[in-house]
Amino acid sequence: MSNASELPITGKAGCVTNPGPDFGVEVRDDIPVPKPGNMEVLVKLTVTGICYSDLHYMLEDLPMAKMSDAGVVSPGHEGVGHIVALGDNIPASLELNVGDRVGLKPVWSSCNSCEMCTTDREMYCPASKQTGLHVPGTYQQYVIGSADHVLKIPEGLSDAVAAPVMCSGGTIYRGIKESGLKSGDWVAFAGAGGGVGHMGVMYAKAMGMRVIAIDGGNDKGEMCKRIGAEHFVDFTKTGDVNAEVFRLTDGLGAHGLIITATSAAAYRTGIGMLRTSGVLMAIGLPSVADIPSIVDPISLIGKNLKVTGTAVGTRNDVKMALQFAATGQVKPVIEMFPFGRISDAVMKLKDGKVAGRCVVKFDD
Repeated sequence: MSNASELPITGKAGCVTNPGPDFGVEVRDDIPVPKPGNMEVLVKLTVTGICYSDLHYMLEDLPMAKMSDAGVVSPGHEGVGHIVALGDNIPASLELNVGDRVGLKPVWSSCNSCEMCTTDREMYCPASKQTGLHVPGTYQQYVIGSADHVLKIPEGLSDAVAAPVMCSGGTIYRGIKESGLKSGDWVAFAGAGGGVGHMGVMYAKAMGMRVIAIDGGNDKGEMCKRIGAEHFVDFTKTGDVNAEVFRLTDGLGAHGLIITATSAAAYRTGIGMLRTSGVLMAIGLPSVADIPSIVDPISLIGKNLKVTGTAVGTRNDVKMALQFAATGQVKPVIEMFPFGRISDAVMKLKDGKVAGRCVVKFDD
C-alpha cells in the first residue's frame, strides 16, 4: 500500500437514514477512511453523480438484496477521483499508480472467468458486487475500488462530465448497442429528459439515428432539442403519444423505443409506437409495487416485435462511452451541487425535477 501515512483518519459521506419510503440523506464527516486490501485501490473522489438507481436502493423498492443487508450506508456508483493508495498484488499490467484519475462504475467487481464474464456480460456475473449496494458507494469521499474494475479517465475530460458517463453513459451505450438499431433509424426515448435518457439522445444522435424525445415539461423539451432530438413529445400535453410518434415517422412508427423512465405507464403503452420488426429496450426500473405487463402475443407475432432489456454497461462499454465524451460528441447536461447539499440533489431527483444529471462536488 502506498501513501497510507498521509491519509486522514476520517472522511465525509452522504449517509442514508431510515431506508424505505421515508428515507433521508445526512451529511457526515466521521466516516473511517478504509484501507485497500488485495487487488484494491483507495480513491479520493472529487465528484459523484446521483442516479435513480440510488433512489431504488434507498427506497428499498426492488425485489433484490438491500444495501442495509450488507451494512452499506452510502449508495452511489458514478464517482471520479484520484487513487491515493494501492493495495497488495495489483498486477503491473493494470498500470495503476497513486495519483491516477479513475472512475467507479456500477459493477464493482466480477469473477472474470464465468460464462457471463467471458462473453461481454460481466454485469450478470453471479459473483459480481455492485457499487453502493454490496460495498460502500460513491456518496463516500474515500472509497475502495476493485483494481481491475476502476477505469482511467481520458485526459481533457472533466471530472464532472466523466462522472455521469460511468453509469448513465455506459448503460445507455450498452442499451443502444444491444437494440440493434442503426444509423438512420428512428429511435424514441421515453424519459428523455432524465439522467440516462438525455445521454441516450446524444449517443443515438452521434451514431446517426433520428431521435424522438418523450418526456414532460418545457425545460426538458428545450434541453432535448438543444442536445440533438429531432422532435420532442410532451406527454403532459399530447393526448395520444403513440399517434404522435406515428405521425412524426410517416405513419410507420419508431424502429426502436428505449425506455429509461421509471414509469410503468411507459411500458404498458410504449410498445404501441413501434413499427413492424421494431424493438423495445427496457432500461428504466419501475418499483416492485408497480411492475407492468407488456407482453401481448398478438402484437409480438403480428408485427414481429422484440422486447428485451439490459442492465448497466461493461468495462468496455464504459470505455467506449468515455471516448464519445472525450471527443465532445456527448456532453452530459449537469447541475452541480456542493457536498453539503447532497440531500437536496437526491430529493430533487426523487421529485422528478431534474433535467439532465445532478453531480455533487466533494470539495465545497
